[in-house]
Amino acid sequence: MSIADDRVSAAPQISGEPPVQQPASWRARLSWAMFDWANQPYFTVITTFIFAPYFTSKVIGNPVDGQSLWGFTQAFSAVIVALGAPFLGAIADAGGQRKPWLFAFQFQLAFGCALLWLAQPGQPQLIPLVILGLVLANIAAEYSIMFNNALLPSLETPRHVGRLSGLGWGMGYVGGLIALFGVLIVSQPELIGMMPPPGEALLGLKRDAFEAERIIGPAAAIWLSIFVMPMFLFTPDRPGSGKPFRTVVRDGIRRVIDTIRHMRRYKNLLRFLLSYMVYYDGLVAVIGFGGIYAAGVFGWGTTELGLFGIALNVIAIPAVIFGGWLEDRWGSKRAVQLAICLVGVGTLGIMSIGHSSVLFVIEAAPKLAGAGLFSSAGEQVFFLCAAFLGLGMGTMQAASRTLVARLSPPDMVGEFFGIFALSGRATTFLAPLLIGITTAVFATQRIAPVVILVFLALGFALLWKVQEPARQ
Repeated sequence: MSIADDRVSAAPQISGEPPVQQPASWRARLSWAMFDWANQPYFTVITTFIFAPYFTSKVIGNPVDGQSLWGFTQAFSAVIVALGAPFLGAIADAGGQRKPWLFAFQFQLAFGCALLWLAQPGQPQLIPLVILGLVLANIAAEYSIMFNNALLPSLETPRHVGRLSGLGWGMGYVGGLIALFGVLIVSQPELIGMMPPPGEALLGLKRDAFEAERIIGPAAAIWLSIFVMPMFLFTPDRPGSGKPFRTVVRDGIRRVIDTIRHMRRYKNLLRFLLSYMVYYDGLVAVIGFGGIYAAGVFGWGTTELGLFGIALNVIAIPAVIFGGWLEDRWGSKRAVQLAICLVGVGTLGIMSIGHSSVLFVIEAAPKLAGAGLFSSAGEQVFFLCAAFLGLGMGTMQAASRTLVARLSPPDMVGEFFGIFALSGRATTFLAPLLIGITTAVFATQRIAPVVILVFLALGFALLWKVQEPARQ
């Protein structure tokens, strides 16, 4: 690979095969986008809005201790992902095919989700198994995304790859939105006029055993198993190399070592990956701890968190689709910069909210027991700030994925998506770890947004010198 492969003026070949002149069939592209639809409920209802707050506040029993433990769990998972991603990506490049890897990790994700049924308050002996399920699921979800991303460049022309990436994220948010509706209907059927027997939710789930919250894990596993099938059936995979698996592993490891030795060939791409490593850490933290923060400050339960998640997804769906169109016109780098600013504004606003104040200095009465949904000023300001998160977070993720596709050298797309996953996870243990430590030290949840803002600001600064290649 010559140094010229990374010059920003070069035509951006973005797969190991000749540049795509015609996109794949509409069924192949739609089926690829269905992967995001199938996987997003894990992030929406488990790691963000419903299960994470339930685990930290109910299963652990103390929001501060729960947030700290959740941070350490996420940090451990991120370290495992960071260590393995470049090697797995390079091994997949050497072997050619991605789908066998996708199948294995999707199975692991479903198994990890199923273990979350064991998360029952008052059963501390089961907490290690729940933690195991979370770790397995976190690792599998990230590796699955890596291999699915590596299919993207072979499905669409370089000029419109941002549009397809945005479609995938948009469909993911729609899937997450539907999953949130399902959780609310099952756990709070009174919202739609259904009246199950006393002490029960829909499907005979017992409220006092929190079965409506615990069933989320197995339900996500079933959803995943059904909706990921079109990708396996209709989206074409790259042809296999025909090499024995032992040879493929050896070649993949050698490629990673060779890439490390010759990193100077890819200075522009590395500048972006360093920037992404930092700002994505902030994004993951704000997504992962937003619901936990609201549950601790406002005492939100499943109903409030579900409605909040629905509102956030309703904002994010058109925003990410528009973002895909915008990055095809403006460029992926500018789209990422705009998204970082939006997420930063939302995070700063959330940081300004306390139990009895908003915007740092404005006094606001705390929420009263028995008051209506979102009746306090703090909750309303929280919603307004979260709208900025919804506008920015999907575009940031989709445009980042597209930028890697546009910057990656020929024949190395899997390896560089592996390094992309590494850069996305190399320090994602750091923000949760810092949040866990600072929350424990200062005994307040309000410190989390400060950590997040530092990562977003530093990532934005590092992105400034990245040069995006001319688009075909």
